[in-house]
Parts: sequence; C-alpha cells; structure tokens
Amino acid sequence: MKSFRPAVAALAAVVAVGSWAIVASGQAVPLPSQVPLPLEPLGLTNEAVFAALEGWGPHKDGANVIILGYFNRNKDQELDIPIGPNNRIEPGGPDFGQPTHFETGRAYGVFSIPVAKEALNRKLTWTINANGQTTAVTFWANPAYWIDFFQNTANENAPPVIKFAENGPTTTGPPRGIAQTLTGAPWQPVELRFWASDKPAKPSAAEAARGAAPARGADAGRGRGARGPAAPDPGVAIIGGQVIASRGGGGGGGGGGRGSGPPADIRISWHKHRGPGDVTYDTDEIRLENKGDATLFLEAKTNAYFSEPGEYILRAQVNDQSGNGGGGDQCCWTTALVRVNIK
Repeated sequence: MKSFRPAVAALAAVVAVGSWAIVASGQAVPLPSQVPLPLEPLGLTNEAVFAALEGWGPHKDGANVIILGYFNRNKDQELDIPIGPNNRIEPGGPDFGQPTHFETGRAYGVFSIPVAKEALNRKLTWTINANGQTTAVTFWANPAYWIDFFQNTANENAPPVIKFAENGPTTTGPPRGIAQTLTGAPWQPVELRFWASDKPAKPSAAEAARGAAPARGADAGRGRGARGPAAPDPGVAIIGGQVIASRGGGGGGGGGGRGSGPPADIRISWHKHRGPGDVTYDTDEIRLENKGDATLFLEAKTNAYFSEPGEYILRAQVNDQSGNGGGGDQCCWTTALVRVNIK
C-alpha cells in the first residue's frame, strides 16, 4: 500500500501547527495539506476519508478475496461520494462494489474483491476525494496481509453464522455478492430479518486457569492474530502503513460499540452502503444472547425506512464478542449486503 507520511525526517521531533511542522531545529516545514499527522485529532467536518486494506485469504467457496473497509476522519460528517473520479478503484474499475456512503469513524470489512490465483500480484488503487482532500491506497494479495477469515488459530474463535430464511442456507465471513433482495416504497417499513448463531471462543490458557470467560472486544484480539505481533487497539486505524488514531467504537465503525450496555454474544448493526436517499431504522443495532449454543439460531429483526425511490444496498455487520475488526485480529465477524429497491 502507499504510505502517507509527512514530509519530515524525524517524526518524533515534530510538532504540528496548522499546516506547518516545527522540527527540532526550530525550522518551520510545510506539511502536505491533505495528509494528517498520525496523532492529529479528528475534525468535526472537512476531513479526509481513507481506504483501509483489512487483508485477503480464501473464502468458503475457495475463491481468494481481498476485504476492505474505510476510515472517515470526520466526527460529525457522513459523506456520499458517487462512483466516478472521486471514488474509484483502478485499473479495471471504477466500480468494484465499494461503498458510496461513508459513515463516521472506522468501518471494517465493508466489501470484498475476488482475486484469481493467477492475479494475486495485481495491484489495485482505491482513490477517494472527500472534502477536496484526495487519498489513495494501493493493495494486492500481499503475503503479509493473509488472513484466515474463519478461525482465529489461537482461541479457535469463528465468525457468526447467519441465514436469511429460518430453514435456508447459511453464510459466514466476508460478503460475497448480494445476500438478499427486497422491495418497498418511500417511508414505508421494509423488514430486515435474518437468523444468527455463534460459537464462542475457546478461553486462553490464562483465562482457563482463573475460570474466566474469553476476553471480549478490544482485549480479545491482542497478540492473537495470524500476523504474529500484538494487534493494535481497534480504536487505531492502520492506513497506508502508518497508525492513525481514531475515535473507536461508535458511529459507522463496524457496529461493535454503537450502544451502551454489556457485551452481547452477537451484535448486529445495519449501515447504508449505497443509495440515493436517507435510511433510518426502528433500531440499527440488535443484540442477541445464544449462551454459547452454536446450534441455536436467534431471529434478528428491524424495519428500515427510505426517503426516496431508487436502489439501495445495506450492510449487515454481525460481530461476535471479539468486537469491531475482531478486536484487531480481522477475524471473526460476518458481513452481508442486502439490496433494497424502493419504488
């Protein structure tokens, strides 16, 4: 991936003042106006949006997929950026299924791109122009970013399993195409409904020794990833190879920490992925408790309302106790895309 680094030699000796940096020598050096410093506070509006490579690996159908998310650095500004010059993936695009609606904060595993075995080294670049600030991240099936989407090898955790009919087929892991198509009318309720189950993670040796349940949320992922070193807190985004502080948890950041209350076995959140108008919900977060019974599928149901006609794509983010982004491991959660035609 391209690395977005300030044009300063010693980052540790830099203090940012507006769009300038004061280095240890006392000399003022201009910084690229489009690139935030790693620890620069988030803005309320007028900030950039960064693409985020989560990783790649084999799906259940045997195809290799790259999964991507994004980081909207605006605390209070959601953005709609149509497919085109300001939201494109090239070569071969501009449309690879990426979102056109960007909620605030960090969103994990929003969409996937299948990659043929003979094209693992093919490099693609996702360019996003938000608020006049252009960012671009190049990605490919980089061996360092290989992920087992379906099992955390350290604690045997697996992503939730969902199905859109009570006796229908199941799906799990990264999104593969459109899982369901619905129809409706403006401002009339459209029922969003599926069933979900989850197998709990195996307690670590330390947790087992003290009789504790597996770690949840941010603590669950630390030091347990397929990549070896301790994973960053999910409140931190790795963008272009550098760590950028995020607010973590809320907003559009994947659905793991949107509400208050105790952790749930399964937490489902709904997000707008594409569409011409506004989307509201009776509730955009549903918490389920299946008491560790992987055979027990529980119903998750809410209504969505659409402000105007057109085609919408919604994203169902289904997290287990590991939380957003698997607590940093990139395993284990399930994402499904639902198309809704409003006439």
